[in-house]
Amino acid sequence: MSFDYIFVSMQTVTVHTSQNIDIDYEVADLGDRILARLIDMAIFTAIVILTGLIILMSRGYEALSDVLIVVLIVVYASLYVFYDLVCEVFLNGQSVGKRLRKIKVVSIDGAQPTIGQYLLRWLFRIVDFTLTSGLCALISVAVSDNKQRVGDMVAGTTLIKTEPRTQAEHIAFSPAEEDYQPQYTQAAQLGDRDVELIHEVIRTYTQTGNTMVVYNMAEKVREHLGIAAREDINSLQFLEIVLKDYNHLTSQETLS
Repeated sequence: MSFDYIFVSMQTVTVHTSQNIDIDYEVADLGDRILARLIDMAIFTAIVILTGLIILMSRGYEALSDVLIVVLIVVYASLYVFYDLVCEVFLNGQSVGKRLRKIKVVSIDGAQPTIGQYLLRWLFRIVDFTLTSGLCALISVAVSDNKQRVGDMVAGTTLIKTEPRTQAEHIAFSPAEEDYQPQYTQAAQLGDRDVELIHEVIRTYTQTGNTMVVYNMAEKVREHLGIAAREDINSLQFLEIVLKDYNHLTSQETLS
């Protein structure tokens, strides 16, 4: 079972997965944005230093040096100007800094942004950063409900945290008894990411009381594993049993 994640509420964005499951993901805060930006700027600083070294090494070849300087300036300027746009379009809404900080650009409705949205937020970097030295972006992200800079507001985008709130290794399972007999041996077919999403759905239910998200998840799991619905357990109980069975089955595999 695979899920397509794109990954607003607490300040969250509601993402509709390809399995028709709505999951909330946290909006990236100001600190995440600043750190991602600093990482990207560090990359360009390193490029400037490298460029300077190359120019110094070519000083003995005057003709070559002049041409090389012009080429390097053009290449660097192009990289600096188009870096964010190219990265976000081709790296699924992330620059190198965003990827390292585990944040990404999404449409405010949780969908994958269009090229037009990426282009709009890139164009408004002139307002957010160039003309105001980043002050406009800093203030707008700090005071806006969905942590958006002006470019995000115009483009209808925001940044969210791509790392799930609950990692697989942090999922707390009740230890099964030694003689525990799994009710659904098919649970072994699930992957760690599938189990994370099931746990995230249960977490969402406990926080919001939204029973539909549990029902939809249970239906998808039954369909994927080929399990018939039972009248003696509800959708939430079914998911909890599947998690327990998965934990038991995978632990037995490890032991063997």
